[in-house]
Amino acid sequence: MSVNVNRSVADQFYRYKMPRLIAKVEGKGNGIKTVIVNMTDVAKALSRPPTYPTKFFGCELGAQTQFDAKNDRFIVNGSHEANKLQDMLDVFIRKFVLCPECDNPETDLHINPKKQTIGNSCKACGYRGMLDTRHKLCTFILKNPPENEPGSVEKKKDKKNRKKDKENGSGSVEAGNHNDIDAPDAVDGEDDEDWAEETTEEAQRRRMEEISSHAKNLTLSEDLEKTLEERVNIFYNFVKQKREDCAVDAADKEILVEAERLDVMAMGPLILSELLFDENIRDQIKKYKRHFLRFCVNNKKAQKYLLGGFECLVKLHQAQLLPRVPVVLKDLYDADLVEEDVILSWAEKVSKKYVSKELAKEIHARASPFIRWLKEAEEESEGTNARLTVVYDSSARELKVETVKPNKPDEEEDDFDIDAI
Repeated sequence: MSVNVNRSVADQFYRYKMPRLIAKVEGKGNGIKTVIVNMTDVAKALSRPPTYPTKFFGCELGAQTQFDAKNDRFIVNGSHEANKLQDMLDVFIRKFVLCPECDNPETDLHINPKKQTIGNSCKACGYRGMLDTRHKLCTFILKNPPENEPGSVEKKKDKKNRKKDKENGSGSVEAGNHNDIDAPDAVDGEDDEDWAEETTEEAQRRRMEEISSHAKNLTLSEDLEKTLEERVNIFYNFVKQKREDCAVDAADKEILVEAERLDVMAMGPLILSELLFDENIRDQIKKYKRHFLRFCVNNKKAQKYLLGGFECLVKLHQAQLLPRVPVVLKDLYDADLVEEDVILSWAEKVSKKYVSKELAKEIHARASPFIRWLKEAEEESEGTNARLTVVYDSSARELKVETVKPNKPDEEEDDFDIDAI
């Protein structure tokens, strides 16, 4: 079954079609992988090497990829549903296939290895511009230009044939065929290629902007080539410097942009926890809520890293924070930094990823009243007008769950008697 290349176009007569992506999960345990069965056909419809969308999936999923062009096997490690990969392919098409001017997929990529830039030209509207090379895939494209990739043999033959036609003086109808406008050949690496020969003031301004963005992109692509550990360290030092300059309070957007640039979004809350939280975490959650929300909203992986950061913090300030584990977890929950299912998933398994197994068990034990409340509160409140509250029992020296009838609707109290801890 075929689908529109640009799936946001609902027109059934839209002429740019591609096969619907077929994914097959193979293997078990650590060896589980997803084979994109028809990646070659999908990539051919997009006029891109099949390694590009496969590598894009790997970048987005944080997974290893494998290419075996000879046997037509393009693999992403892990188990991934075809529908999810199809949605991800839409993002690839938007970024690396569709023309930014006319949304037409009749585009070609042109690599300039000297300048480390990726040009984009559209055969339909004549657009010529540069790709934003901040995405990790761009590093792969720069190292593996389209003409060197499997699936580009026909393009090479076409170029050779056109060159022979020019030498023989035959250009005629075939050379002028719409599908053969492989604009402009010189972009593949010649110094005299330059994109715009226009001398208008607007064209000159546009070229200056491109030159400026290229200089920035060189640095960006260099950082993206570094290991995850190196990129995390760069991000850590960036936030640390903001803190030392007393500029961290208003730098939430800058911090987010830097994390996106370095492709360490999910790990952001772990770093922020170390640098922005201490034993006064309850006050600091309120103060830096905006910083963490930028990372944690709709990002469960980031929320898990935040819980990991909290465990590390408890290790550093055990005397102050161990007794307050349930109320701090509730603060994180109330601030919408961690969703209910993420907390419950965390509670199910004690891990020694961040702290020792013994301390992790102790943290989970201390968290149990809040976890129990989280599990029971909703179903209890559905069955009765009473509501559950977690209160501090001075004789028991621990939090416990009780059912309390509210006095008046406008006199509701906090679910936790947190000041007693």
